[in-house]
Amino acid sequence: MNSSIRLAELLTRIADIGRDPTSGGYRRFAYTQEDAQLREFFAATASRLGLAVSVDAAYNQWAWWGDPDRDPAQNLVLGSHLDSVPSGGALDGPLGVLSALVAVESLLDQGFQPKAAIGIVNFSDEEGARFGVACLGSRVLTGETSSEQLAQLRDYDGVPFDEVIARAGVAPLGRDDQTLARIGRFVELHIEQGHQLIELGAPLGLASFIWPHGRWSTVITGVPNHAGTTRLAERDDPLCKAARFILELTDLAITHDAIATCGKVVVDPNAVNAIAAAVHLWVDARAADPGVLDRLAGDITELAVGYGAHLVNESLTPKTTFSSSLNAAIGSLLGHPPVISTGAGHDAGILASHGVPAAMLFVRNPTGVSHAPNEAATREDMGLGVEALITTVRGLTT
Repeated sequence: MNSSIRLAELLTRIADIGRDPTSGGYRRFAYTQEDAQLREFFAATASRLGLAVSVDAAYNQWAWWGDPDRDPAQNLVLGSHLDSVPSGGALDGPLGVLSALVAVESLLDQGFQPKAAIGIVNFSDEEGARFGVACLGSRVLTGETSSEQLAQLRDYDGVPFDEVIARAGVAPLGRDDQTLARIGRFVELHIEQGHQLIELGAPLGLASFIWPHGRWSTVITGVPNHAGTTRLAERDDPLCKAARFILELTDLAITHDAIATCGKVVVDPNAVNAIAAAVHLWVDARAADPGVLDRLAGDITELAVGYGAHLVNESLTPKTTFSSSLNAAIGSLLGHPPVISTGAGHDAGILASHGVPAAMLFVRNPTGVSHAPNEAATREDMGLGVEALITTVRGLTT
């Protein structure tokens, strides 16, 4: 079996799910029809390989080759996620899940007999596009996000989390210690979200650590009124204040040599001929150094206060260092690919922060673009990614 051809076949099979025919971007949010279609695809594909498919208490999907309870510490899990950001690309997440399926299929075809159980996971709601909390499936699995915290979440339409999952026919979510204990080691293959591998001239890279990052929300209020009869000098327009807030947010990030983004804004009542009553903004901030992120968050808090608003932290992920021993073993198996850091959060990072030996492999992205339709990888590089997983599985489970 040619792994790059097989991977392309699987990518083609899900290519139309949630795809906007005009922009080419994807909308694959948790607990939607598109999400259900992708989960059905994962379960069907894994079942055809003879893998045992299950769903944990956090709504993540699992496919196991071998008995995951025989010697859990030696288990090796591969995978990623299938959901997307609004107008996302085709590879962020799916590349890791489908590559894992192709790698296992190839090893089965070769008659390989692993000495440990091999798992493939499709993590639920990794992007956080619907509820604003990234890596929700792995956070709930590990207990990092509690049932009480889930109950406070609202989706983009203001629908409570519990109501959303009830409509989707999903039972209440919770921590799953049994499943967590089965993840002896975890390796996630992912498209690179940047230009480092391009600049290094390398098709593959190993991740050293994930930058600390957080998400906050705030509401800037004003006085609603008529757009045609209210003098400019008499207005208290929250949208104007929000625009200044965003510009000052960018200046703060530059001052701290960090990154801050306001990528989501909801205007109330969002009418063409009305001055808004309130603007709800979400802030994403990241830095290579935890201390820098703390200082930036403090300054953003003060900035919000200056606009009469209160900054609410919705998630905060510390600097996450991947397993040095697992990286060393994988690096040796793969001929020591370059080691790079990443500013993007991943389920592998959540697992690592909870004591699971975890590693990430990145596939070169010739555009350097991610979370957008232009993210890309060549068939050759994706094939190398699959081969890297095959080599890793053989080396770690023989």
